Amino acid sequence: MTPAPTSRTGVAIVGSVTADVTTFSQRLPARGETILGDQFTLLLGGKGANQAVAAGLAGARTSFVGCVGDDLFHDLVVDGLSSAGVDLTHLRTVPGPTGIAHIRVDASAQNDIVMVPLANAQLSEEQIDAALAALAPTTSVLLTQLETPASLTLHITSRAREHGMTVVLDPAPAAPLDAAVWRNIDIVTPNETEATLLSGIEVTDAASAERAGRWFLEQGVGAAVITMAEKGSCVVTAEGVAFIAPIPVSPVDTTAAGDAYAGYLGAALAEGWSLTEATRLASAAGAITVTRQGASPSLPHRGEVDALLAAHPEAAPAPVPASN
Repeated sequence: MTPAPTSRTGVAIVGSVTADVTTFSQRLPARGETILGDQFTLLLGGKGANQAVAAGLAGARTSFVGCVGDDLFHDLVVDGLSSAGVDLTHLRTVPGPTGIAHIRVDASAQNDIVMVPLANAQLSEEQIDAALAALAPTTSVLLTQLETPASLTLHITSRAREHGMTVVLDPAPAAPLDAAVWRNIDIVTPNETEATLLSGIEVTDAASAERAGRWFLEQGVGAAVITMAEKGSCVVTAEGVAFIAPIPVSPVDTTAAGDAYAGYLGAALAEGWSLTEATRLASAAGAITVTRQGASPSLPHRGEVDALLAAHPEAAPAPVPASN
């Protein structure tokens, strides 16, 4: 019999889950144009679910809080999350269709996405309260995103803080937030586009990422991690700034790279890693993810990530380079 957990090393994810309908083509169609594609997939997705799978594959005791429909995609979701060892006690099945994401990927690995929330819109304060109260004794880190109803973001982050959890927000898709939300966030992880939209500071390099990161700190956030894909990551805290060099890879599909990053970041923080070292692990996870097609199937196992990180010691924290 497995002994009951006795320490707060778990990761909870409150977020979205979708069935991802993805098409691959040499280029994306122009407005009003029809083109022929090369491939099609139907897989588990959603930022919340992807981050839960990533945290589970990283080895964290992971629990997911969200809603899935009672339609034909229900089993796709349950099977995909369960296969990564994610606890689904707080995944609620609701009447109606599961959330859907339509993803288009071109030959350069760039994508665009339309996400329709559907069942995700039925997430409630009562469900969140019950789940976080039950998970609090064994959970130290909470991950959340902005694909859940906007009206719930303040509630999610407030309850997590009340339970003493480290709150990590992936602000995607980027949207204006109640000023009170920022004060509940320990770590925010926008990419360069999201950081630009939220802060009003155009992020093009490490120096501008630092400036955007300081904007988040001014709003009350504890730390900002600005991710810039092939340009690396910038970690901004009240104590200082560090730049995490990128790990060079040949991208195939960038879908879920940010989710791999968030899930591995949360798992490392729950293990007790420092933020900068956790960011190195997260960067390696994101690098592997972009070399594979699809969302959840592209997420790497911990052994792969550890091996890539060991092979690239240059991806260690360093001072932020000067702006060009």
